[in-house]
Amino acid sequence: MARLTVITGPSGVGKGTLVGQLLARHPQIWLSVSATTRAPRAGEVDGESYFFLSRERFEQQVAAGGFLEWADFAGNLYGTPRQPVEAHLAEGRPVLLEIELEGARQVRRSFPAGFQLLLKPPSFEELERRIRSRGTDSNAAIQRRLERAREELAAEQEFDAALVNGDLGEALLQLEQLMQLA
Repeated sequence: MARLTVITGPSGVGKGTLVGQLLARHPQIWLSVSATTRAPRAGEVDGESYFFLSRERFEQQVAAGGFLEWADFAGNLYGTPRQPVEAHLAEGRPVLLEIELEGARQVRRSFPAGFQLLLKPPSFEELERRIRSRGTDSNAAIQRRLERAREELAAEQEFDAALVNGDLGEALLQLEQLMQLA
């Protein structure tokens, strides 16, 4: 049976890498596409990168219960449209959402049948090493990411399962089992 799986985890834990490998091995999984009110960036495709909506249209969908979760971030609205998720599930396709903690909490309320998974680092020190090794953030930004990571990891008991992303191959096998793909 197809189900909705929500993956949450701190910045630097390897969500994108793990999800990329999962999708390569299981092309039947549909990775949810978010909606946003921000303008498209170069190379972004409507319906693939994001669903690009006017603020008015986005707010109409919020009022109509059209989002599983949504948030205002840096002056733009972002959300997970309910209709495509439900349509893919009805077709028997597993659906994956890769979202942050507050979004996962909203999905838990709006779609309680979803399976919620927290992706964790092998240690907090390893998470900090991964974030620093990117070389893309200032020290202040790194400190903000680490503070946020502490909050996210402290919410572990809210999730149906937690998965440590230490060895990527092992984490992928465990993810497949948790998603009932193996």
